[in-house]
Amino acid sequence: MRPPEGLLFPVPAVSPASISDNFNDRRGSRTHHALDIMAPRHSQVVAVADGAIARMMLSDAGGITLYQWSEDRRLVFYYAHLQGYAFGLAEGQPIGRGQVLGYVGSTGNAPPGAPHLHFGIVEADKEGRWWGGLALNPYQAWR
Repeated sequence: MRPPEGLLFPVPAVSPASISDNFNDRRGSRTHHALDIMAPRHSQVVAVADGAIARMMLSDAGGITLYQWSEDRRLVFYYAHLQGYAFGLAEGQPIGRGQVLGYVGSTGNAPPGAPHLHFGIVEADKEGRWWGGLALNPYQAWR
Protein backbone atom coordinates (compact mmCIF):
# COMPACT_ATOMS: atom_id res chain seq x y z
CA MET A 1 0.00 0.00 0.00
CA ARG A 2 1.15 3.53 -0.79
CA PRO A 3 0.91 6.41 1.68
CA PRO A 4 -2.05 8.73 1.08
CA GLU A 5 -1.68 11.60 -1.37
CA GLY A 6 -1.47 15.16 -0.12
CA LEU A 7 0.78 14.64 2.88
CA LEU A 8 2.75 17.73 3.77
CA PHE A 9 6.53 17.27 3.85
CA PRO A 10 7.46 17.17 7.58
CA VAL A 11 10.55 19.44 7.43
CA PRO A 12 9.71 22.69 5.58
CA ALA A 13 13.40 23.74 5.55
CA VAL A 14 14.19 20.81 3.25
CA SER A 15 12.97 20.20 -0.29
CA PRO A 16 11.41 16.77 -0.84
CA ALA A 17 13.34 16.64 -4.13
CA SER A 18 16.63 16.63 -2.19
CA ILE A 19 16.00 13.43 -0.24
CA SER A 20 16.76 9.86 -1.20
CA ASP A 21 14.77 6.72 -0.48
CA ASN A 22 16.40 4.99 2.50
CA PHE A 23 13.30 3.05 3.60
CA ASN A 24 14.78 -0.36 2.76
CA ASP A 25 18.31 0.40 3.97
CA ARG A 26 19.83 -1.98 6.50
CA ARG A 27 20.38 -0.76 10.06
CA GLY A 28 22.41 -3.54 11.66
CA SER A 29 20.25 -6.67 11.50
CA ARG A 30 16.99 -4.88 10.69
CA THR A 31 15.46 -2.92 7.82
CA HIS A 32 15.08 0.84 8.35
CA HIS A 33 11.35 1.15 7.43
CA ALA A 34 11.40 4.94 7.72
CA LEU A 35 12.89 7.97 6.01
CA ASP A 36 15.84 9.89 7.41
CA ILE A 37 15.51 13.55 6.45
CA MET A 38 18.79 15.36 7.07
CA ALA A 39 18.22 18.96 8.16
CA PRO A 40 19.84 21.70 10.22
CA ARG A 41 19.41 21.19 13.95
CA HIS A 42 16.35 23.05 15.33
CA SER A 43 14.57 23.10 11.94
CA GLN A 44 10.82 22.94 12.42
CA VAL A 45 9.06 19.58 12.17
CA VAL A 46 5.39 19.90 11.20
CA ALA A 47 2.38 17.58 11.14
CA VAL A 48 2.01 15.96 7.73
CA ALA A 49 -1.79 15.73 8.11
CA ASP A 50 -4.64 16.56 10.45
CA GLY A 51 -5.02 14.19 13.37
CA ALA A 52 -4.21 13.87 17.05
CA ILE A 53 -1.16 13.16 19.17
CA ALA A 54 -1.15 9.47 20.05
CA ARG A 55 2.01 9.36 22.16
CA MET A 56 4.96 11.50 23.22
CA MET A 57 7.89 9.61 24.67
CA LEU A 58 11.63 9.24 25.12
CA SER A 59 13.22 6.01 23.91
CA ASP A 60 16.79 4.73 23.65
CA ALA A 61 16.58 4.33 19.88
CA GLY A 62 14.28 7.17 18.80
CA GLY A 63 15.19 9.68 21.49
CA ILE A 64 12.50 12.35 21.76
CA THR A 65 9.62 10.95 19.70
CA LEU A 66 6.06 11.77 18.78
CA TYR A 67 3.41 9.46 17.32
CA GLN A 68 0.47 11.07 15.51
CA TRP A 69 -2.83 9.49 14.52
CA SER A 70 -4.35 10.37 11.15
CA GLU A 71 -7.86 11.81 11.38
CA ASP A 72 -9.43 8.42 10.66
CA ARG A 73 -6.99 6.61 13.01
CA ARG A 74 -5.98 4.24 10.21
CA LEU A 75 -2.41 5.58 10.01
CA VAL A 76 0.24 6.55 12.52
CA PHE A 77 2.95 9.07 11.67
CA TYR A 78 6.20 8.68 13.62
CA TYR A 79 8.61 11.57 14.23
CA ALA A 80 11.89 10.66 15.99
CA HIS A 81 15.29 12.06 17.03
CA LEU A 82 13.64 15.39 17.82
CA GLN A 83 15.63 18.05 19.68
CA GLY A 84 12.46 18.94 21.55
CA TYR A 85 8.71 19.37 21.27
CA ALA A 86 6.83 22.53 20.35
CA PHE A 87 5.42 24.29 23.41
CA GLY A 88 2.04 23.18 24.70
CA LEU A 89 1.65 19.78 23.03
CA ALA A 90 -0.07 16.97 24.94
CA GLU A 91 -1.13 13.40 24.22
CA GLY A 92 -4.66 13.21 22.82
CA GLN A 93 -4.55 16.79 21.55
CA PRO A 94 -5.98 17.40 18.06
CA ILE A 95 -3.40 18.83 15.67
CA GLY A 96 -3.64 20.39 12.25
CA ARG A 97 -1.71 19.77 9.05
CA GLY A 98 1.35 22.05 9.12
CA GLN A 99 1.27 22.61 12.90
CA VAL A 100 4.75 22.69 14.43
CA LEU A 101 5.30 19.54 16.49
CA GLY A 102 8.97 19.84 17.34
CA TYR A 103 12.46 20.47 16.07
CA VAL A 104 15.07 18.40 14.23
CA GLY A 105 17.74 16.96 16.47
CA SER A 106 19.94 13.94 17.05
CA THR A 107 18.54 12.39 20.23
CA GLY A 108 18.40 8.65 20.85
CA ASN A 109 20.80 6.58 18.75
CA ALA A 110 21.24 9.26 16.06
CA PRO A 111 24.86 10.34 15.52
CA PRO A 112 25.36 13.68 17.34
CA GLY A 113 26.83 15.32 14.23
CA ALA A 114 24.00 14.23 11.92
CA PRO A 115 20.75 15.94 12.96
CA HIS A 116 17.78 14.54 11.09
CA LEU A 117 14.15 13.61 11.35
CA HIS A 118 13.44 9.89 11.32
CA PHE A 119 9.94 9.82 9.82
CA GLY A 120 7.76 6.75 9.48
CA ILE A 121 4.21 5.87 8.47
CA VAL A 122 2.49 2.77 9.81
CA GLU A 123 -0.96 1.35 9.13
CA ALA A 124 -2.60 0.86 12.51
CA ASP A 125 -2.83 -2.83 13.35
CA LYS A 126 -6.21 -4.54 13.59
CA GLU A 127 -6.37 -3.77 17.32
CA GLY A 128 -6.04 -0.06 16.49
CA ARG A 129 -2.82 0.51 18.43
CA TRP A 130 -0.34 3.28 17.67
CA TRP A 131 2.50 0.74 17.56
CA GLY A 132 2.84 -2.48 15.60
CA GLY A 133 1.19 -2.33 12.17
CA LEU A 134 2.54 -2.43 8.63
CA ALA A 135 5.21 0.14 7.68
CA LEU A 136 4.59 2.19 4.52
CA ASN A 137 7.34 3.89 2.57
CA PRO A 138 6.97 7.67 3.17
CA TYR A 139 9.23 8.47 0.21
CA GLN A 140 6.40 7.50 -2.14
CA ALA A 141 4.20 10.29 -0.74
CA TRP A 142 6.38 12.94 -2.38
CA ARG A 143 7.30 11.15 -5.65
